[in-house]
Amino acid sequence: MKTTEPPAPVPAESGAPLTEGGPPSGTPAKEPKGKREGGVLNVFSHGVLVIWAVMVVLPLLWAVMTSFKDDASIFGSPWSLPDPPRFDNWSRAWTQADMGDYFLNTVLVVGGSLIGTLVLGSMAAYVLARFEFPGNRFVYYLFVGGMSFPIMLALVPLFYVVDNMGLLNTVHGLILVYIAYSLPFTVFFLTAFFRTLPSSVAEAAFVDGASHSRTFFQIMLPMARPGLISVGIFNFLGQWNQYMLPTVLNTDEDKHVLTQGLVQLAVSQGYKGDWSGLFAGLVMAMLPVLAAYLVFQRQVVQGLTAGALK
Repeated sequence: MKTTEPPAPVPAESGAPLTEGGPPSGTPAKEPKGKREGGVLNVFSHGVLVIWAVMVVLPLLWAVMTSFKDDASIFGSPWSLPDPPRFDNWSRAWTQADMGDYFLNTVLVVGGSLIGTLVLGSMAAYVLARFEFPGNRFVYYLFVGGMSFPIMLALVPLFYVVDNMGLLNTVHGLILVYIAYSLPFTVFFLTAFFRTLPSSVAEAAFVDGASHSRTFFQIMLPMARPGLISVGIFNFLGQWNQYMLPTVLNTDEDKHVLTQGLVQLAVSQGYKGDWSGLFAGLVMAMLPVLAAYLVFQRQVVQGLTAGALK
């Protein structure tokens, strides 16, 4: 009986020993094609983010730097550092240009409207998200439709409605308008967020004898803190930078908000040639928004992801 002997192993070249199931150890392994493409995509995306960050940060830094210069340095050497820093620009803008009064009016209006928007919006969103009743979807879509309604179309009738109610040129009248303007987005955002919260916690509270209001304010509302912070930041940004509504509904110069004050400051300081005071006022209006983002950026991301994932 004839037997076939296995072929003799081929000796490996010196310096490249054979390894079982792979190429010689001396030859470099090829990277997978998908890994190479992912690396190229990461480099490209990081490059785009760096360019975008430079485009956003540089103008802000330049505005802050310019607010500490005098007028001659602003036009003579716009990219140089202030030497020496002129802190009197800020005090002049705060007192002589009435930026302090405008700032206080804005804090009162935005603070009151933000609290009212979050309280009313969270209550409406909780009911729409957790309870089934006739007309639930209709009410929800009314709020969603409110986001698509342009504010420009409502300015004239809104002016007459506010005037007939005796709320024209008043702080509380502007607060109510800001709340109505911000409620659609707030309800839309928080409804999706409340749907992600576990129902077992609310059911356990009901079993223990808690009322609906107590369950909402003491249990469900604290659980919705990331969503409240996220929508609060968006509303704060929109209400702080609002210019159209106060221009139409708040014509009293003593009650002007910061955006109206900045326009008035730009006109007056432009005629006076006080550009350093104008930049100081601009940075004053910009700093609260930047500070809010820096303090609550982690909560904003958590609220967005929690509202999107279930």
